[in-house]
Amino acid sequence: MRVWKFGNDIDTDAIIPGRFLTIYDEKELATHAFEGTRDEFSQKATDGDIIVAGRNFGCGSSREHAPLAIRGAGVRVIIAESFARIFYRNAINTGLLPVTSSAAKEIQDGAVISVDTVEGYIESDGTRYPIDPVPAFLLEIIRAGGLVEYARAHPEVKTCTE
Repeated sequence: MRVWKFGNDIDTDAIIPGRFLTIYDEKELATHAFEGTRDEFSQKATDGDIIVAGRNFGCGSSREHAPLAIRGAGVRVIIAESFARIFYRNAINTGLLPVTSSAAKEIQDGAVISVDTVEGYIESDGTRYPIDPVPAFLLEIIRAGGLVEYARAHPEVKTCTE
């Protein structure tokens, strides 16, 4: 899986500019992902690529369009030193796995890496870097394709209104 490296404080406007918020199809959103920030991403990202970033990835507005655009580009995992809280939840809700690791700064742009959420590491060029544990229930939501799909598959799960 090839790495697309980003720095600190990548906001949702950098991920998907506001003028594209009338689009709801994730594949179409992906054609505008990181437009004006890293234009080659939308043309060259391939299924299975991974975004690696610094601190506060996804800051800014609470738009779900940002993780949808990333997912539409074929990215299924984002590794960052930290995430904006609302982006983190929106990523999970849309089936995109956010992983935190202080070692994100060690991973280089274009590197080929693997991620093992069970054993808790990233591997790049033969070196293993630790990741923060990913709770099992979050992995279940991701595997289901997001929160809505998880809820459909688990009607026995009670909501707070029941």
